[in-house]
Amino acid sequence: MPAPSPKKSPWKGAALASPGTPWLRGLGLAFVAVLLLGTAASADTDDEPAPPPEPERFSLQTMPDAVDLAAWYYASPAEDGPLATVLLVHDLGGSHAVLEPLALALQAGGCAVVAPDLRGHGESPLERLKGAAGDGDQSKLLKRNDFMAMATTAGGRLRTQSAVRGDLECVRNWLKQRAESGEVDLGKLYVVGSGLGAAVASTWTIADAAWPPVASGPQGGDVRGLVLIEPTLVTRGFSMTRLLPLEPLRTELPVMILSTGDSRDSQKVFDQFKRARPSDWFDNREKESPAKGTEASLFFLAIPARAPGGGQLSADQFAALRSADPRRLDPAAAILTFIRATLDR
Repeated sequence: MPAPSPKKSPWKGAALASPGTPWLRGLGLAFVAVLLLGTAASADTDDEPAPPPEPERFSLQTMPDAVDLAAWYYASPAEDGPLATVLLVHDLGGSHAVLEPLALALQAGGCAVVAPDLRGHGESPLERLKGAAGDGDQSKLLKRNDFMAMATTAGGRLRTQSAVRGDLECVRNWLKQRAESGEVDLGKLYVVGSGLGAAVASTWTIADAAWPPVASGPQGGDVRGLVLIEPTLVTRGFSMTRLLPLEPLRTELPVMILSTGDSRDSQKVFDQFKRARPSDWFDNREKESPAKGTEASLFFLAIPARAPGGGQLSADQFAALRSADPRRLDPAAAILTFIRATLDR
């Protein structure tokens, strides 16, 4: 049965900033055209669109550590199948509930979306830490090995019989079951990670690609694109830096980095990817980029935003922001545009 999820923002007053130039001018005509075509297609109907399906809560269990995970599925409202399948990975201290505005926006854009509560977060508490956190927030007690376990997939040559299945691998296996019934398309999988979740998503993406093919076909390489929202390079010894020179991240996958423009880590990640793709990147802060619009495989989109009182937003808070002004870019619109621009490559 669908489980109720909070709909109100926990950071009332946070907003996208109003830069001097509308965001459309900074993106390039080809990139903007992809967004506008998708918007026009969704509006090209005489009937009011049917409301999207309610989120569906489901449970998973990791192996071999038997961690019980809660996750939420936002089915695509598209009658002809989802535009893409999106796996949302929240930040340290976050949960699916914080990212729900983003999940709902991607769902409304035609995507099938899954958002788990990672171990030690939200409705996925760890038994070994129950009572250890005075305020109940287990995320404060998590260490490097916990973050590694979130992204692990290993054990044996056959993925269907693997002995080690971490948080994201369990979600992937659940999606694979839905794909076999035709409800989702695992061949159109995009992974979106926020803050620490960007490092977890990147780690799992590399592990997914490492599964060797068998006689019946490929076992991995499901991910079609990766979105990193305010990525955090190092968290309690869990480093993203070691991943950046590895494939498929280095050159093979389309990658988009979303930032308010103030994050040094976001800039460092982009700079390292740029060195591997010297003529294949786009940056909306630059007057000229070597690749224009949809031609790029690496994108940096700066979206100025502010917290109440002018403070800095967390990665999840930034990811969940929505704009009521169509001239302003928000993270959901950027992700949908990225998907449409790279899906057929």
